[in-house]
Amino acid sequence: MNKMLAILAAALLWSGLPLSAAARPEPALHNIVLVHSALVDGSSWRDVYEKLVKDGYHVSIVAHTQSALSDDVAATRRVIEQQDGPVVLVGASYGGSIITEAGVDPKVRALVYVAAMQPDVGESLIDLASRMPSVSKNLRPDSHGFLSLDPKVFHADFCADVPAALAGFLAIGQMPLAVTAASAKTTVAAWHDKPAYGVIATQDRLINPDLQRFMYKRGNDTIVEVKASHGVFLSQPRVVAEVIEQAAKHTR
Repeated sequence: MNKMLAILAAALLWSGLPLSAAARPEPALHNIVLVHSALVDGSSWRDVYEKLVKDGYHVSIVAHTQSALSDDVAATRRVIEQQDGPVVLVGASYGGSIITEAGVDPKVRALVYVAAMQPDVGESLIDLASRMPSVSKNLRPDSHGFLSLDPKVFHADFCADVPAALAGFLAIGQMPLAVTAASAKTTVAAWHDKPAYGVIATQDRLINPDLQRFMYKRGNDTIVEVKASHGVFLSQPRVVAEVIEQAAKHTR
């Protein structure tokens, strides 16, 4: 009995001692920052957000204006600054241009491109789109220089694989993308120095799937192909969330 008490006392004493730096396990990366696509707002991440939160991640969503790339990068950096540790930074569509620049922040440990542009230094969204044109020709500027889709074609071009009612709602609430933002040249490219993941939407009508393959192979991304529209984050949120979680689990 005395021997048993001694063992128990030693165990309790040991449990109160701090672990050495070498022995202390490194905490899992739990901060996810989501940057939304052109034409929609942060609510487009809702289903992805819910899956990530359910799995224990701390998720933040950037609200950017799509008026100027530099302003949208600054908005993303402010959200990154608010995080309490390392971050996985995720961008959809035009959001890929944003995370490419904002991702140089030291807190960012991995990048996830979701049917997104992944430009190199000196490239713009328009430069890349010109390399391999999209199926759709319906993304056009208005008299003020902002790109949007006619609501009549929004469902087919942006998110053909979601219910018509949802597509109709998104179509009338579009956030147009400024031509100046789409034509802004990238000044730094975080993916050169950090691990990246790319989700290719094989039915994408707004960013050519072959262009996505080119960019993600060039970036040495871990690639996942999904049979989905440009709005893959709407139609396949579980798959998108799983890729983000993979990035978090394999990055420190």
